[in-house]
Amino acid sequence: MSRKQQVPRPGSDLGSDDTGCPILHVDMDAFYASVELRERPELRGVPVIVGAPGARGVVLSATYEARRFGVHSAMPMTRARRLCPRAVIIPPSRGKYSEVSRGVMEIFHTFTPEVEPIASDEAFLDVGGARKRLGPPAAIAAMIRERVVREHGITCSVGVANSKFVAKLASQHCKPDGLMVVPADRVVDFLHPLPVAALWGVGERTEQSLVRLGIKTVGDLARVPVETLQRDLGQAIGAHLAALAWGRDERRVTPNAPDKSIGAEETFATDVGDPVKIRKELLRLSERVAARLREGAHAGRTVSVKLRRADFTTISRSRTLREPTDVARVIYTTACDLYAAADLDGIRLRLVGVRVENLRPAAEVTRQLGLGERETGWREAEQAVDRATRRFGRDAVLPASLVRPSFDEIDL
Repeated sequence: MSRKQQVPRPGSDLGSDDTGCPILHVDMDAFYASVELRERPELRGVPVIVGAPGARGVVLSATYEARRFGVHSAMPMTRARRLCPRAVIIPPSRGKYSEVSRGVMEIFHTFTPEVEPIASDEAFLDVGGARKRLGPPAAIAAMIRERVVREHGITCSVGVANSKFVAKLASQHCKPDGLMVVPADRVVDFLHPLPVAALWGVGERTEQSLVRLGIKTVGDLARVPVETLQRDLGQAIGAHLAALAWGRDERRVTPNAPDKSIGAEETFATDVGDPVKIRKELLRLSERVAARLREGAHAGRTVSVKLRRADFTTISRSRTLREPTDVARVIYTTACDLYAAADLDGIRLRLVGVRVENLRPAAEVTRQLGLGERETGWREAEQAVDRATRRFGRDAVLPASLVRPSFDEIDL
């Protein structure tokens, strides 16, 4: 579990009154691992970790049996293996997770159009408008849980509350495979015993600052004047935490919230200094980012690269294009220019990443043709590749340099 999930469960005497609690937070339990176990039921009850098995790999998901040993997502695989040496390691199958995620989100939309996905495995729902048709929020939550199990063979946990913040905390408290209602008139009773780290916006540094002030629980923070918090933490964060400590969260569920950026990155198995291999990885990542842009009907104007050296020093470079794009060729060319501008030829890199920002709907983008430029070109070719990959798989069509090994990569 992450640091913020390591909080004690509240008392069981909150009751089950869901009046005034239209917000659900639905969170799949150990999502990637649960999807893998559908095909390997013999591993149920065994510590299982999903992640790249190499020395540079990180944990993407872990079953609750593995979490009992301290394993959690984003942990280096080497540390996870030390903590849980008997764990079964399963390499990730990303296409499989996307398919299940789409199916789960479709289930949510059959209950309400007010669905705000915040990751591939979790979403907020506002079911206030579905009460007359489907019943009270807790009953809707139970129906969602039953359908997810029946149609996809995985479990989820659901928090029911009067705000997004409290609903998300409730889903964390009832994991795995649980349902928890926090009645509107019991929010303070639920929040105040929790450690202050449970509040959104309290990272490790903020938590340390609060503990130095004698603030260890949400209740402690709630009793501090907001002016004091603003003086010690800053105007915005002080006001934000003061509101959350009393359960005040005015944010609405926002369906189809636009993505702010789309990116991909890769950590090399061993540090790489060869510019040819680095550019090849930039091409692979550019192809992946462009495909995700087109899948979401986005185009973006700003291309950025992340370059992490062997000593963990990270360099970022970005460039804003003349017009938005969803074309891998344009993204790749820009990424290579940014890599060259960073003057890292021969410098060994641990990680590279490509990201496109300043997104807008692709349908709103007007393309200005250059003198003598054809109306069809790279974009249409990549759209044809999209159609082929949807039918035959992600690696059905690739740039030649990503298919054929270079001469120095051939095992003679």
